[in-house]
Amino acid sequence: MKVTDLQPGEYAPYYELYLPNVDDTWSLNEELEISLHNFIRFVQDIPIGKHDYRYAEGKWTIKDIIQHIIDAERVFSYRAMRIARGDTTELPGFDENFYVENANANSRGLQPLLTELSAVRHATLLLFKTFGNEELLKRGVASGHPVSVRALGFLIIAHQNHHIKIFKERYL
Repeated sequence: MKVTDLQPGEYAPYYELYLPNVDDTWSLNEELEISLHNFIRFVQDIPIGKHDYRYAEGKWTIKDIIQHIIDAERVFSYRAMRIARGDTTELPGFDENFYVENANANSRGLQPLLTELSAVRHATLLLFKTFGNEELLKRGVASGHPVSVRALGFLIIAHQNHHIKIFKERYL
């Protein structure tokens, strides 16, 4: 199953901007693994002096963004698990700014953040490996929009890759 298999209606329209950031060469599980390694290599090459850099007042640092990626992946994986298990409860959104403000990412080193990201991704990958095609195609509602389990997996990747673009455009 590749990102190009997704159909409109499996995700909120605003994610249209994110999904082109996913390589359509690999399956979902392969891309979950590959994209993690690519992200870690990319971030480890960022000069130490940039880790706490903000390109404008009120904007997040690189460490804030890594924490945001971790938090979002946890939320998306949780949504995927609930939907795959047949839970039809509408799942609420989350305030990413509130989460970042309360995460204290800037008091941490880069390596602990990357270790946490790696642990979360490995848990995500193990979860997605338990899903068969039937589970991957299940749909629920999150943040007021329909979403499929497989779309949530690809959105984890797309979101991370979106932030690589932001790093390149605004931080480096």
